[in-house]
Amino acid sequence: MRATTITTTSLALFALFGLGLPALAEESAPSGPAFNYQTGNITLPNKVATLHLAGNYRYLDPAETEKLLVAWGNEPGNDTQGAIIPNEVDPLTAEGWAVIVTYEEDGHIDDSDAKDIDYDDMLKDMKEGTEDNNKARKEAGYDAVHLIGWAEKPHYDAGAKKLYWAKELKFEGASANTLNYDVRVLGREGVLSMNAVASIGQLTQIRSDMKPLIEVAEFNQGYRYAEFNSKTDKLAEYGLGALIAGGVAAKLGLFAKLGALLLAFKKVILVGLVAIGGFISKLFGKKKDAAA
Repeated sequence: MRATTITTTSLALFALFGLGLPALAEESAPSGPAFNYQTGNITLPNKVATLHLAGNYRYLDPAETEKLLVAWGNEPGNDTQGAIIPNEVDPLTAEGWAVIVTYEEDGHIDDSDAKDIDYDDMLKDMKEGTEDNNKARKEAGYDAVHLIGWAEKPHYDAGAKKLYWAKELKFEGASANTLNYDVRVLGREGVLSMNAVASIGQLTQIRSDMKPLIEVAEFNQGYRYAEFNSKTDKLAEYGLGALIAGGVAAKLGLFAKLGALLLAFKKVILVGLVAIGGFISKLFGKKKDAAA
């Protein structure tokens, strides 16, 4: 099977656009590298946050996460803060999945628009943007993708500064829909992202496993949201709504049309990037002839 490379840039875009990462190809056997798991209180390599993992979860550091991503069919060179995997999940099986942790230091996000966001209207814009992009995808030789709707409507905890949501996606030619589950934790000058992807049939399991994970991430002293200093710290160019629908698109003034442009698909990496004023120059995804 041929898969698109997850580069450092792609992972950063995953964090911005609310993407998950693909699981291992279904024809692959549950064998591969052995992983060195950690548990307990895990300080992320960049020192900005800590994961308080109980006995139900395990952590892979960036080097171990790199081994996992390569085992999934990606080339080396991925930039992450590690991965979280429930104890009962084997990430090297067809049903396996992991939560990839990334950090995007894009500035402090003002959450003052939280109460004003109409997520139903946002979904309409995201669907429209996805469908508008399908013509370009097909012309480039890639399969179309359809945003079915919220698998879980966005929820924002203003006190904890944590946001989570899930999307249901349909890729043409796929027998099952895809679940893209996203968690964002707002910090002083950036956003901690936890992204998981699975089939929609795993929604109950993913929802059960992800809800506790929303609580485990905590920014360390000096990096917390409340410690923002407007005189010295950078302010992000987008708010909560754009964080869900796509930060880069919002920066470029294309929020409504391109908010749902970047999407990932389990088993094969499908990351659609459209050239926008020279900012993004390639379109990644599954070629029509990339069948197993």
